Amino acid sequence: MTQSTANSSRPLKHLGFIHLVPFSRDNPAQGLADGLELFRYAEELGLDSGWVRTRHLQNGLPSPATFFAAAAQHTEHIGLGSAVIPVGYENPFRLAEDLGTADVLSGGRVLGGLSVHGPGYADDAVNDTVYDTGWREEDYGYGRIERLRGLLAGDPVREVPPYNGIGGDIDSERVEPHSPGLSERLWYGGGSLRSAEWAGQAGFNWLVSNISSSENGITDFSIAQRAQIDTFRAAHPAGEDARVSVARVIVPTDGATPEQQQKYSEYAEGRTPRTRKIHGKNTIIAPDVLGSLDEIVEFIQQDVAFQGADDYLFELPFEFELEDWKQILHQLATRIGPALGWQPSAQRRLVLV
Repeated sequence: MTQSTANSSRPLKHLGFIHLVPFSRDNPAQGLADGLELFRYAEELGLDSGWVRTRHLQNGLPSPATFFAAAAQHTEHIGLGSAVIPVGYENPFRLAEDLGTADVLSGGRVLGGLSVHGPGYADDAVNDTVYDTGWREEDYGYGRIERLRGLLAGDPVREVPPYNGIGGDIDSERVEPHSPGLSERLWYGGGSLRSAEWAGQAGFNWLVSNISSSENGITDFSIAQRAQIDTFRAAHPAGEDARVSVARVIVPTDGATPEQQQKYSEYAEGRTPRTRKIHGKNTIIAPDVLGSLDEIVEFIQQDVAFQGADDYLFELPFEFELEDWKQILHQLATRIGPALGWQPSAQRRLVLV
């Protein structure tokens, strides 16, 4: 255990949630509408941020920027985060345009969570369809995200020639719309010491979730994740002031109906076996936290990863329904958060950076 691991918890700055925005194959509109309603409800509760996962070739949200543009019309203050956008699927130029548009529409509330991975489909024919046939020559490393950040920051892409009287004098040398500050609100979603060190050196914020890596013989999930947090801050120019969010699946039973409590219990029990082994080379998964207010608060206060974080995010089970998610968020905002020293953000404008 490092010296920083042994220290007491950092003050909790922001409280939020992560949502898959699942939908029915035959009625996606209802699932997307439920997602928008959940963000509206979360803002009503005073939560600081809501984050959406990115899912491709699944019945879950594939386009966070599009969702943010819609959510911006239903909310006024809540941060709109992506946890995370796998940039390997994206053209950084086009993604910069979409995120810039969403950020302008939301009044500067987008929190861009990103990751990099190369094509992961075993069938090359699928990769050809998803990534186009040039994917074998593409660079899917960290540079892809650095290029995106530069585009969001307003780095020039070209020199604009003099207006020649055709098409209107509207050309720009940079990605438009440009939203000042967006490039500073980027998070890297990682799960290894290597990615933690890179994200720190590159000056990103750091986002970790319930899936991580066992490294250097450490198989305890929280200790492994805290080592990544410490590595990130050690490499970051801001040091201990560098921003970290920790996300876990946490399901409060207080305030739940008997039917909900049974559903929650069966959900957690069914997922527990996967947390007791290493998957593939070194992937480890955190156990879901199911319990009362006191049990959840005690877990968070004793967890060394949470102790090193600035922001806490509750990952919502995608198998649940809107009323279940609302019950979880209500407990989070009205009881769990306050017990951890957090206060709702209603009546105040967020400081997202």
